[in-house]
Amino acid sequence: MGSRVAAAMLRRGRDQASALVIPRLAPRGAPAPAPSVPRVGSGSGGGGGGCLLPPRLGSTVPFSSASRLASLHAFRSLAPKTLLGQCTRNMSTTTAALNSTLANGAANSGLKLLVTKGPQAQKAVGIWLFGCAAWVFSLVILGGITRLTRSGLSMTDWKFTGEIPPISDEAWLLEFDKYKQSPEYKRVNKGMSLEDFKFIYWMEYAHRMWGRTLGFVFAGPFAYFIAKGYVTRQLGFRLSALFALGGAQGLIGWWMVKSGLEEPTSEYVQPRVSPYRLATHLTSAFVIYCGILWTALSVAMPDPPTGSMSWVNGAAKIRKLAIPVSAIVGITAISGAFVAGNDAGHAYNSFPKMGDTWIPEDVFSMEPFIRNFFENTSMVQLTHRILATTTLLSVGGLWLAARRIDMHPAVKSLIGSTLGMAALQVTLGISTLLMYVPTSLGSAHQAGALSLLSLMILLTHTLRRPSPALLKSLATAVKAT
Repeated sequence: MGSRVAAAMLRRGRDQASALVIPRLAPRGAPAPAPSVPRVGSGSGGGGGGCLLPPRLGSTVPFSSASRLASLHAFRSLAPKTLLGQCTRNMSTTTAALNSTLANGAANSGLKLLVTKGPQAQKAVGIWLFGCAAWVFSLVILGGITRLTRSGLSMTDWKFTGEIPPISDEAWLLEFDKYKQSPEYKRVNKGMSLEDFKFIYWMEYAHRMWGRTLGFVFAGPFAYFIAKGYVTRQLGFRLSALFALGGAQGLIGWWMVKSGLEEPTSEYVQPRVSPYRLATHLTSAFVIYCGILWTALSVAMPDPPTGSMSWVNGAAKIRKLAIPVSAIVGITAISGAFVAGNDAGHAYNSFPKMGDTWIPEDVFSMEPFIRNFFENTSMVQLTHRILATTTLLSVGGLWLAARRIDMHPAVKSLIGSTLGMAALQVTLGISTLLMYVPTSLGSAHQAGALSLLSLMILLTHTLRRPSPALLKSLATAVKAT
């Protein structure tokens, strides 16, 4: 039986290879022509155990080579069932499956992929980019711990290439003497022991070296993938910009630290880094992280999940709401940098009121007026509270709107997870405030901010408009039903 089937397949393949798997599509309302195809039986008599080979397609319908390859691949996956006599589905089920294969093939043929050389190259680049995004995530958390433990000003100099840490006792004493000249030691840590200094030094050193190591983790595979021809021009430009921004991040970090090594303007003010520079440093890290994550998602998921035109239209409606909600999440995260830069978390450690009042009296005490939103401790914390509440309400509104719209189930589940993360983040923020900003809760709160931002990036990426080829295939499938 296998030889007869093989002979039939070869005869049809000489005429048109793609015709083996693509059914004839008749206009709506027209009577379907009777297929003239051989029946392959499971026995010598060709009885009821046989199944139909797919009908041939007329030469009037053109298809791309990608669609033909996709169709042939789908037929190969169905062929073993045919040869073993296990085809128990009727002709309508087979036609529906083949129509779905045709739609996927047409969509893939119209995509502008960021990675060439096939699925294996796409997988390798995707894993690398997701790994880099995870590295940046950990780097942001390590930076937060460094700030919360007041370790960021322990190293009073900086070299772009890095430096070897102190090893001998003499080297440690030399570094300690440098730190003793800083305003932080004189006003905050005077009398600190050498062992305590070693702790804050190693925290800052680990943060700096972890960032430099990321440069090698990014640059090495990037050069390899370019040499292999995996990276398209569009992806190459995007990753080059992210790499340049990562290099500048080191300079921004030292620019930030340098502000904390200067003498404060008043003897009653504790030395700390400029809130503007801290916000710049953290915002730059967020931009790098979001850029790498978005690129990784674009490599791994060139087209969003669809399924039907109804789901596509529903995603378009939610996308109009998700974009402004993402902006609110990002602004709230950046406002947290000003809370950290002004050490505002140690003021008004009560909730929902700020002390005995809802709004402190000194929220507009600075001149010019705009300074209050970035340097006034009371206003900075009040603004962050308002933005955090707005974020939670906005995500909740997005979730309520999604419940009334027909969408892909995965998208609805993702919106629900985002709402849960927003509620957890608000809970972490309140707990951090009430407990006077312990290192564990403070770092967890910063990780929660980045996690919520990650979910919003994933959501907006999933809600983006499908490619024209995919939309066309979905419209064709609707007309054919």
